[in-house]
Amino acid sequence: MTEFILDLIHSWGYFGIAILMFLENVFPPIPSEVIMSLGGVMVGQGRFDYWTLVAFAVAGTTLGNWVWYWIGRWYGYERLKPLVDRYGRWLTLDWDEVEKLHDWFIRYGSGIVFVMRFMPIARTMVSLPAGMVAMNQAKFLIWTAAGSTIWIAALAGAGSWFGRQFAEVERFIGPVALVAIGSIILLYIYRVVTWKPKVRED
Repeated sequence: MTEFILDLIHSWGYFGIAILMFLENVFPPIPSEVIMSLGGVMVGQGRFDYWTLVAFAVAGTTLGNWVWYWIGRWYGYERLKPLVDRYGRWLTLDWDEVEKLHDWFIRYGSGIVFVMRFMPIARTMVSLPAGMVAMNQAKFLIWTAAGSTIWIAALAGAGSWFGRQFAEVERFIGPVALVAIGSIILLYIYRVVTWKPKVRED
């Protein structure tokens, strides 16, 4: 995966970063931490401009989230219930939790979208409920871009610092990516194994 990311960045430059960040949000297993760290390394090596890199990355990630927003808006909230009832264990959700999330989005949608931009996996998946509750589209895009800018700027800044300090830093990114992805998978497995549906009181 790291070689694929590097090849695309080397071939397409800033547009490669935008494409990767779009794909990262459509296919969450591609980690933004790796993409932006490598982009930041290239800033530190003088191959990219920092703010241009951030701008292209934010554009890609916002567009990717917009795709999920429209999937959620098309699918709707009510049509989700049979899916949750049938696959609740694998989603680690029951319908009561979905209803609570729905109510939270109605009340605090903008803040939730902003804060979730700093959370692995959730930063992409949060776009689905935003679409399902028909959150104002302009607010969704603004708060997605705002949260993404902070997160992306931090990752690129860290990568830039490491790029200036260590000439061979790129070869360490692969193992770090594997650890990050493995941690996410283990967390999901733990959630599935320990999840129990709530007992409904009649």
